[in-house]
Amino acid sequence: MPVKINIAENGLTYRIEMETPPLIGKSVGDKIDGRDVKQELEHYELEIAGGSDFSGFPMSQSLEGLGLKKMLFSKGWGMHDKRKGVRLRKTVRGKIVSEKTAQLNLKVIKAGKTPLAQIFPDQNKPKESGEQIAQKAVA
Repeated sequence: MPVKINIAENGLTYRIEMETPPLIGKSVGDKIDGRDVKQELEHYELEIAGGSDFSGFPMSQSLEGLGLKKMLFSKGWGMHDKRKGVRLRKTVRGKIVSEKTAQLNLKVIKAGKTPLAQIFPDQNKPKESGEQIAQKAVA
């Protein structure tokens, strides 16, 4: 199962899809070298910010291990109830990256020599206006 990796920098997110990520065994909050993700990310320092498994359960930094557990939350993920004192039990996955991880979020700690916009030229382009789309349809 491919793993989707999102790399965030200055409000923009760049996406990579890998078949077997080399990050298995790392945990949320660990700093990693950019070459571990992609060769072009040499000299980048990244931090694992979170992720989710194949069922959509988020990874929790406060839960050791890689299994699922139901935890009691009073604020945070999905807590939209405005009543005072409300707590909900939610299922979360541990902070260790495993084979069951489907999506990982990384953030840039130290940028490399080449900007991410040059490494991923096809991502985060400005959207075309309706006028530009109409011109392409006519041509």
